[in-house]
Amino acid sequence: MITTQDRHHLGRCLELARLALDHGDEPFGSVLAGPDGEVLFEDRNRIAGGDATQHPEFAIARWAAEHLTPAQRAACTVYTSGEHCPMCSAAHGWVGLGRIVYVASAAQYARWMQEWGQAPGPVKALSINEVAPDIAVTGPVSEFTEQIKNLHHQSLQRRR
Repeated sequence: MITTQDRHHLGRCLELARLALDHGDEPFGSVLAGPDGEVLFEDRNRIAGGDATQHPEFAIARWAAEHLTPAQRAACTVYTSGEHCPMCSAAHGWVGLGRIVYVASAAQYARWMQEWGQAPGPVKALSINEVAPDIAVTGPVSEFTEQIKNLHHQSLQRRR
C-alpha cells in the first residue's frame, strides 16, 4: 500500500531524476527516509563522469553504513525512481536497510530500452528480491511511471 508520505518521497525522487538528467546523467533519484519520514539523505545518478557505480541507491547504502546503527538502518525506507540494479540491491541487503519503494521496475526499464532500440546493459535486470530476498519491496508505483518513462526517453534522445 502506498501512503501519502510514500507519494511525497517518490515525487522528490522524480525531482532528483530530473536534476540528474539536467546534469547530463541518466535520470535516477533516490531518498533515504527515517521511520518518522524525515529525509536523512538523498542523491541522484552521477555516472556521467565515467564511474558506472555512482548510483544514488549505492550512495545511500554507503552513507547509511557510515552514519546509522544497524537498528536505525533497518527502520529506514529507501525511495527511488527505478528499482535497484543487482549491485544496489546487494549493497542494500549487506548494509541492512529496510523497505524499498520504487516507481518503475527493472523489467519495465529493460522493456523501454528494448522498445527504443537500445542493447541490454552489461548486468542482467533482476528484481530486488532475486538478489536480496528478505527486503520488503513496494513497486512499481504506476501513478508515477509515465513521468519517469518520459525522463528516460529524454535521456536517450540527448545521448543520440
